[in-house]
Amino acid sequence: MPRIGMETTRRKALIDATVETIHVRGFNDATMAEIARRAGVSGGLAHHYFGSKAGLLNATMRALLTDLSRETQARMATAGTARERISALIGASFAPNQFQPALISAWLAFYLQARTDSDTRRLLRIYHRRLVSNLAHGFAAYLPAEHARRAAEGTAALIDGLWLQRVFADGAAQPKSAMRQVEDYVERQLGESTHV
Repeated sequence: MPRIGMETTRRKALIDATVETIHVRGFNDATMAEIARRAGVSGGLAHHYFGSKAGLLNATMRALLTDLSRETQARMATAGTARERISALIGASFAPNQFQPALISAWLAFYLQARTDSDTRRLLRIYHRRLVSNLAHGFAAYLPAEHARRAAEGTAALIDGLWLQRVFADGAAQPKSAMRQVEDYVERQLGESTHV
């Protein structure tokens, strides 16, 4: 009889191993057998829990999105103004526990898989809609609705672009530099509010 909690523990081990394997080998070259081996479980168990490599990637992305949501909520809880809420959203995206090389590799695989897998695409759309909506809410305190939406979409695109750029960059991730670039863009958008 399996011990209580083992399924949760094994699923988490497989998700962690997926992130590691994608970072080392890339999603296309990663196999369920290798991921299972890294997780210390059988390949059959990985297939039983997730069905396929695409299913495992989607489960991994759900876990990463949940972690990002927790980080965002914690930062938003301490934000007192709309401007601070915008910064909290930016800060959550580039938090040390989020802006790591292995996670960046997993996100790149997620974006690529979304081109051909409808479940992955749905998850990506949910993430993007939530990010833009939260940013637009913050911008709406300072800008007309249409301008707030455009500013939010631009900010979200810059966050995602800087994230993906890290995959190809040399050296360690530079979250503070990335955050400064996004914050500069936000300030330019808010500065234009007097001309709208």
